[in-house]
Amino acid sequence: MELIIINDGLLQLIPVTKQMVKGIELVQDINCFQLCDIMRIKLTEYAENLNLHIMNDGSGNFMGCICK
Repeated sequence: MELIIINDGLLQLIPVTKQMVKGIELVQDINCFQLCDIMRIKLTEYAENLNLHIMNDGSGNFMGCICK
């Protein structure tokens, strides 16, 4: 799975690493899209006035995921 991040108009694909999912405990089987939602909640803050999910590390705006 890769995260789609936009920064200064440039789309980036960021592979999900073990470090990113550290601390997430799954109690049932989930699909890739459900994992994408979990990653969005963990890695972003929602800016309501901009209607954007901004990455906590300042790397850009979260746009979604590519599931492989």
